[in-house]
Amino acid sequence: MSRAAIYPGTFDPLTNGHIDLIQRTLKIFDEIIIAVAPSFKKQPLFTIEERLEFIRESVSRLKGARVESFNNLLVNYAKDKNSVAILRGLRAVSDFEYELQMALMNRRLDADIETVFMMPSEEYTFLSSTLVKEVASFGGSVKGLVPDAVERALKEKFKK
Repeated sequence: MSRAAIYPGTFDPLTNGHIDLIQRTLKIFDEIIIAVAPSFKKQPLFTIEERLEFIRESVSRLKGARVESFNNLLVNYAKDKNSVAILRGLRAVSDFEYELQMALMNRRLDADIETVFMMPSEEYTFLSSTLVKEVASFGGSVKGLVPDAVERALKEKFKK
């Protein structure tokens, strides 16, 4: 039986920190479903379709990686996909409180689905989509921090 993990997020935009977690998760699970969520709290820079395309292009060579969007309760989506775990990245202590609340609520909603926390490789511990967008908006280089397709799209979005 295949063991799948769901990696939910807005991925606005996808970073090399996300790619790092996806690659390392595939060493533990047979499959990872990168589940792109709409963002009701944030104003996304890229559409869901653009984000899905960036991710598909970036993980196309990774056996076991699949990309989808969802807009329902995460635990219901995970159960529909026969997933055994939800993957969440922790960069710093500041992420922990929010992620713990979410994990405990998800456990309350469905105790059969585990939350797995992973830390990114050291080179990406500072990296966030918000930081990438801010640097790019001021014309700073994000080379090496995001996949090439995302870097090109950010340059295009912030052309002055």
